[in-house]
Amino acid sequence: MHAITIDQPGGPEALKWTEVPDPSPAPGEVIVQVTATAVNRADTMQRQGSYPPPPGASPYLGLECSGVIAAVGADVTGHHVGERVCALLAGGGYAEQVAIPAGQLLPIPQGLSVQEAAALPEVACTVWSNVVDIARLRQGQTLLVHGGGGGIGTFAVQLGKALGATVIVTARKQKHDQLKALGADLAIDYTDTDFVQAVKDFTNGHGADVILDIIAAKYLAQNLDAVAIDGHIVTIGMQGGTKAELDFRKLLSKRASLSATSLRPRPIPDKARIVKGVHHQVWPLIDAGTIRPIIDRTFPMSAAADAHRLLETSDHLGKILLLA
Repeated sequence: MHAITIDQPGGPEALKWTEVPDPSPAPGEVIVQVTATAVNRADTMQRQGSYPPPPGASPYLGLECSGVIAAVGADVTGHHVGERVCALLAGGGYAEQVAIPAGQLLPIPQGLSVQEAAALPEVACTVWSNVVDIARLRQGQTLLVHGGGGGIGTFAVQLGKALGATVIVTARKQKHDQLKALGADLAIDYTDTDFVQAVKDFTNGHGADVILDIIAAKYLAQNLDAVAIDGHIVTIGMQGGTKAELDFRKLLSKRASLSATSLRPRPIPDKARIVKGVHHQVWPLIDAGTIRPIIDRTFPMSAAADAHRLLETSDHLGKILLLA
């Protein structure tokens, strides 16, 4: 088969379309013939050499995919060759075939093509595991989503609205109309507006009950100002740096919680639990058309370098797909 490989970490030009050995299914795994995968920030970090795959994972990029099961390993039940699926991966999506633990498979949602489904597993599992499983967002609360224009953000807006929350996003102004069409109640241009004051004004001083944060250090103090009493900040990215000073007096005075999670290195049983929760709680919303994949554009997988260049400009809205 062919896969995107990296001889030396570097810029997008480091990505090469190379012939590599075919994978074989271990017990509990299936082989999927990949139709599409999606580009995520973690992929650019791995390309640069700062985010290696966890032990035992594929060395290739790609944290999600869709396709058709080509082989089934020992101890796998409930799946068969020819079945159309999408899946959460620890790596390996930038390839024509990938071995996947069976517990990380999801069916193709009703009304979606196999190709479109590639935009869903990583964002659905990331958003659900943080916003619902950890922060317990519920009807009537306010959700603040940083980076609202990306794949995570466009999914979080839709899930937040589906759960009955008021949704606020930070994003570049040119993306505001599209984010409001997805359900955002307020869009804040972080380049020229104090998002803390905007959140407080919009919520009559209450603040955000849940903050989904991809920035980390740069926004820590502001997030503490913006979070509501008994609120929860869930950090899933570090685009604004890794180190900052935490004012525990403010955290204590608000009875707030701060969580930081990463999905990729979690143990396989934990990922299977998350996938099961997503299948149970999120997939019906996608089947009903309440949530849909937001796809900016597609590239041939062999042109992964061009897709990475686009992602790094942040000019896209939603997901960028690679087609095998």
